[in-house]
Amino acid sequence: MARVSQAHLDARRRQILDGAARCFARDGFHGTSMQDVLKEAGLSAGAVYRYFGGKEDLIAAIATEAVNGVRRAFEGAARDTPVPTPDVLIGRVSRSLFTDGLESGRGLEPRAYAGLIIQVWSETLRSERLAATLTEAFGGLRSAWTELVGLYREAGVLRADVPDEHVARALIATAQGFIAQLAMFGDTGPEVLENGLRGLMSMDPVEAG
Repeated sequence: MARVSQAHLDARRRQILDGAARCFARDGFHGTSMQDVLKEAGLSAGAVYRYFGGKEDLIAAIATEAVNGVRRAFEGAARDTPVPTPDVLIGRVSRSLFTDGLESGRGLEPRAYAGLIIQVWSETLRSERLAATLTEAFGGLRSAWTELVGLYREAGVLRADVPDEHVARALIATAQGFIAQLAMFGDTGPEVLENGLRGLMSMDPVEAG
């Protein structure tokens, strides 16, 4: 029997995940059955269950991919010299997720992909397994951002009396808020986020009278 290559296995896994993501974005996690996923992916039950034990495995895989993709983008930016300012950095990452290549969003339109991410967040309130998966992934993202904030401090562009992790959490929350607005209203884009942050960064502190 011919040996199946790793590239073939990876492509099949990708096919399943992309099909599942389209189903979840269209019908929601609880409105999607495994039969729906099989039909969308165009595969047999045996082919799908070889990779994933069920719907919860698919949801966990999609959730982990989304968070890790953002983390890798931030880690890559940390290697730039000089490190991009937060407005440029978050704008770059949001473009990579929602506009530069739909392969980042599993072939979904930006608003649909943002909605899928919101569904993942909501599901963590129900699923202990998914909550644990996202908590671990978020820890990696927070570490990557904290490292970047430390580089801002070393460059002398950040005040010294605010903990690095607090700044990192605030910036992550900004990105999360952008995703929520895109999912709910669809009337925003990376340039709005980037310009808004640039405006906030330009504010001069007001001295108490």
